[in-house]
Amino acid sequence: MRSLPRRVWNRIRPKRPTEDPYPNWARLLKTDSQLWREAVANSTKGPRILIATSAGGFVPGVIVESMLAAALTLRGASVDVLVCDEVLPACIQAMLRYLPSQDEFAAHGPQRQLCAHCFAPGLNAYRPLGLRIHRYSDFLSPEDRESASSLARTIDAGDIESFRLDDLAVGEHALAGGLRFFASGNLKAEPNAEPILRRYFEASLLTTYATRRLLETNHYAAACFHHGIYVPQGLIGEVARAKNVHVINWNPAYRKKCFIFSHHDTYHHTLLNEPTSHWENIEWNHAMEDEVMDYLKSRWRGTQDWIWFHEKPEEDIAKIAAELSVDFSRPCIGMLTNVMWDAQLHYRANAFPNMLEWVIKTIRYFIERPELQLLIRVHPAEIRGTLPSRQPLVDEIRKVFPDLPKNIIVIPPESQVSTYAAMAQCDSVIIYGTKTGVELTSMGIPTIVAGEAWIRNKGITRDAANADEYFRLLDQLPVRQRMSRAATERARRYAYHFFFRRMIPLSFMKKGDQGSAFQLNLDNLRQLLPGREPGLDVICDGIINGAPFIYEAERFVTAPQLEVMEAHS
Repeated sequence: MRSLPRRVWNRIRPKRPTEDPYPNWARLLKTDSQLWREAVANSTKGPRILIATSAGGFVPGVIVESMLAAALTLRGASVDVLVCDEVLPACIQAMLRYLPSQDEFAAHGPQRQLCAHCFAPGLNAYRPLGLRIHRYSDFLSPEDRESASSLARTIDAGDIESFRLDDLAVGEHALAGGLRFFASGNLKAEPNAEPILRRYFEASLLTTYATRRLLETNHYAAACFHHGIYVPQGLIGEVARAKNVHVINWNPAYRKKCFIFSHHDTYHHTLLNEPTSHWENIEWNHAMEDEVMDYLKSRWRGTQDWIWFHEKPEEDIAKIAAELSVDFSRPCIGMLTNVMWDAQLHYRANAFPNMLEWVIKTIRYFIERPELQLLIRVHPAEIRGTLPSRQPLVDEIRKVFPDLPKNIIVIPPESQVSTYAAMAQCDSVIIYGTKTGVELTSMGIPTIVAGEAWIRNKGITRDAANADEYFRLLDQLPVRQRMSRAATERARRYAYHFFFRRMIPLSFMKKGDQGSAFQLNLDNLRQLLPGREPGLDVICDGIINGAPFIYEAERFVTAPQLEVMEAHS
């Protein structure tokens, strides 16, 4: 589909918020204007921090990063802001489902449809802070623009993904931008794939040129920005690391009012190799175990989360068995997938080059083992996520296996079947990159990891380094027993660390209007001072001093937790 009828566009386009979702810094600064003037004056000799928001229309980014700019200034840091001023021919703000015409974007880029609603609002949100605001065009010469345009026009499209500029993975990030735009794991079926990929490649080059000149002109101790991948954020990270500028990336977490920050790269990558010493020796008690298990149970319905996919999941086992025609009295192996394009961008290949090959080869294996039932749960985010997939996994499976045998059961993304309830009936579960591995192992369910899930390398799961090792692990199925008590406790320690220590709470965040998932809920500027918000102190200490982004939740015991601890003592 190249374009959307206007009536469809009017139905799916982002709705105008009923209130301005951007922070009102002019109002907040008036609550203590002297404090702010003194903070700005005193920050001139502090460590220089770049807040590289870039996309002013990415409202969640402006909300969090403008708040960080203020909080860091109040702690003595000298903060600069970077915004794109309508110069990039493609970017993170462009998503096919929100554009009335794919052809229009392929021919003209975002300037006609998106840029006016991005640059000005973001710039206006930052202006009241009175901090230095840099624009992309300030650091791009006519020669830079011509170089990027010429190379994007002339390079063979097949060479874009592997293109490196002075050893920077420019082409890889361009492809990531294109895959995200189409919400697909590959671009083969897209009629405008090549012109749009070239746009992302040109944008990647321009971002690289501008960021290099910015960092050569201004010397920063650190650069902080959202995502850490895509265009332009991935390129900013590439250049900053090459220039020895410390990179901090962040994303909203799953728990309400919580955020994940990471050093050097996106948390999708850094959590894979986080030292186990960060969590395996924390002092463990019944209250912490009860707290994490209560939270994990809440994830069945998402009552404590910002992000969930089912309002009323079906948890009745008899009804699930009837709907799926599965016999839970016989050995059943669960299999949890990721969204196709999401898996390709966020999770590095391990035993298999990509998730689709893992799925296809796993199905082939279980076809030869009819005594085992394979229960494949296709990720609900394929249709319910922020960017619904345009490469449905069910369709990809049907292309290879038009008629699956009875022992291979696929739960489609639209099914209301509770993933957790279904997997709890399985002998063991196989995963690729899903975080659900953290939850399953906390339930004592043996888990095999074929991709780069965060539970990998934690001494909890059975991790396959290559395809041969993966199939040897499958040969050992069914396991016919749950994980040991010691292994399950280790899994729960990690779950506590992941959900309560790595996800840093900020109490002044509230659920947002339609313009953003969350908004600031501040009454006055002093709420951002050191000592007022423990989570914010952890974040700022990490940005300024390089401290770990670990919120030691065990130190902040609530009254109900104390009652639980006393009951168990």
